[in-house]
Amino acid sequence: MSQNLVDIELNAEALDAIDAALAALETSFAPLIALTTDQRRQLTKMGDKSEAFCRQAGYVFGENPGVLPGNFDLAGYQRDLATLDALRPRLVRLSRLQQRASDTEMALGSDLMTNALEGYAVLKVAGKGQGLDEMRKMLSARFARSKATPAPASEEPTPA
Repeated sequence: MSQNLVDIELNAEALDAIDAALAALETSFAPLIALTTDQRRQLTKMGDKSEAFCRQAGYVFGENPGVLPGNFDLAGYQRDLATLDALRPRLVRLSRLQQRASDTEMALGSDLMTNALEGYAVLKVAGKGQGLDEMRKMLSARFARSKATPAPASEEPTPA
């Protein structure tokens, strides 16, 4: 093989451990929500400047709870801020792990495709006359170009 970006084997024991860890994550992250595209679009977003505002507001609210209306859930506000702070470092770790998994998937696919193309090129040349014609034809289907179908001729009424 001329390309080998990644060479790993995930045996049954490793896959079982991964599946168990994923199940534990899914259980622990069960309270997380999923938003629709429309919900995401309609939400008020919190960027960096807005986050500083929200943190400062939380401080002011905590120091002056009597100013807030009775239905304002200060404990819920503080809980949301604490949850955000606790969740973010875990999301960073998950994101890094997901990126590594995606990169590994891409590298494995690239290794496979590069080496399959190399083997196919050799098969086209060296495989002639060795009973491999049908196999070569089967592999060549990947490169078959579909014929463009001509547009139907418009039927124009014949002049009377």
